[in-house]
Amino acid sequence: KVIWTLLVTVLGYASSLPVGDDSICTAEELAKYSIIFTGKWSQTAFPKQYPLYRPPAQWSSMLGVTHSSDYSMWKKNEYASNGVRDFAEKGEAWLLMKEIEEAGEKIQSVHGIFSAPAISSGTGQTSTELEVHSRHPLVSFVVRIVPSPDWFVGIDSLNLCEGDHWMEDVSVDLFPYDAGTDSGFTFSSPNFATIPQDTVTEITCSSPSHPANSFYYPKLKILPPIAQVRMVKLKKTQLGLAAPYLNLPAKSNEIIDSVS
Repeated sequence: KVIWTLLVTVLGYASSLPVGDDSICTAEELAKYSIIFTGKWSQTAFPKQYPLYRPPAQWSSMLGVTHSSDYSMWKKNEYASNGVRDFAEKGEAWLLMKEIEEAGEKIQSVHGIFSAPAISSGTGQTSTELEVHSRHPLVSFVVRIVPSPDWFVGIDSLNLCEGDHWMEDVSVDLFPYDAGTDSGFTFSSPNFATIPQDTVTEITCSSPSHPANSFYYPKLKILPPIAQVRMVKLKKTQLGLAAPYLNLPAKSNEIIDSVS
């Protein structure tokens, strides 16, 4: 009986531990990063059906979370939650934030939520700061492609901890995803719900394989990145201060995009 009780106790403790790579992070408990999102959605790089008005090409605000592997905001080839659906289709964040908060309360899998302002054009930058914890070293976020049926870019569970230290500087190229909840082919397609709902899939130059698709470029091998995100660890002297390495123009958030 004693052995059985001990076994149940040990198994119960083990089941409460975070699963995956983040369970072995031995870096200092907290780290703070500046996250810089750069839109590269230019008419030069993506000429097909490029939205010039009603509305012109732009990006929604960024909504992100730092978490353990017990939580997932979204995953490729899995079904999007109702919150991700609302965000990808309409840019509405309330339900997604509620889902994040509920996950944090139930299984303590969430350390914090972060957001960054929208970008009013296809090219430009936005930034904010985020905090990770040694038990919550993963970063996920979504940014909606505007206009679009249910398309977005983002990161799913990027681990900023490498064993006993936090990564100093990470850059990731971003490509478009379809949330699987709306069946529109083009940026300006009317609302047409996908029934039954499909899984989240990456949009490529050949998939969906249909000439009406706004990202269909059959002569390309791969699409150029439509955006990029960079995360830079802040030194303790920088905490609470604006990131000094951001080279943002004074009057506009436009950037020159040389991708063709």
